[in-house]
Amino acid sequence: MAIKLERIYTKPADLSGYRVLVDRLWPRGISKVNAQLASWEKDMGPSTELRKWFNHEPEKFPAFKEKYLAELTANAAFPAFLDLVATQLADQDVIFLYGAKDETHNQAVVLKELVVKRLADRVPAARLTD
Repeated sequence: MAIKLERIYTKPADLSGYRVLVDRLWPRGISKVNAQLASWEKDMGPSTELRKWFNHEPEKFPAFKEKYLAELTANAAFPAFLDLVATQLADQDVIFLYGAKDETHNQAVVLKELVVKRLADRVPAARLTD
């Protein structure tokens, strides 16, 4: 089992895993039925202030990553999210869905990296990456 990333606007590549939206805002033009989500963890998205500052500008990504990691570390909902991901990984892949066009410079990439790091002691490494 692995943690995967998928853009919500693309045709679902994998419907068999635990599909979780990790954006704070619902993606424009996507119906809740068609999204086929198991969960929407909007508290895992960056704050509105940070999201607006970043504005999906790749040159700001290193600073965005640092600020977002600080937000996640201070986020009271993060430990429960880690538990949810660990529980789901026991039986299936976990797919972090996001809306950003840039598949390299977005919050889901940062979130996955942190989750993999934090779960490394709890879940066998082979289960954390695709």
